[in-house]
Amino acid sequence: MTSALQSLAITPIRDADVAGVVALWQACGLTRPWNDPAADIALARRGENSTVLVGREGDTVVGTAMIGHDGHRGWVYYLAVDPDHRHKGVGRIMMDAAERWLRDAGIEKLQLMVRPDNAGVRDFYQSLGYAAQERIIYAKWLDGREPTP
Repeated sequence: MTSALQSLAITPIRDADVAGVVALWQACGLTRPWNDPAADIALARRGENSTVLVGREGDTVVGTAMIGHDGHRGWVYYLAVDPDHRHKGVGRIMMDAAERWLRDAGIEKLQLMVRPDNAGVRDFYQSLGYAAQERIIYAKWLDGREPTP
């Protein structure tokens, strides 16, 4: 692994970043047809219990993490690293920033979900000390839509 980027600056997302962040999430295969990523960003930016952090190398966004909490458990979504910047430590830096954001909010536990088809990230999260927990997740669209995979 190449050393972590020394110049990576972590900041909250800015209005001018939204289109590029959505494009990054799409390039990383994180979006799904039933979720509007721009709406997800807007929702995360609305309250004090969530944010979207971006990692910048100069003016270029090379990593992201959407973070939120319910006052008890924290969650990370949309952890993304630009494919041209992978294996340089960006993902680890973004997760460190997410954990710090949650600790600063008084949250002691971080959880995240990995889709079964995203097997490539399992080793990454395990290397950071995360362990799989067996749970059954139930979901319901409150607008009446049919369940999605």
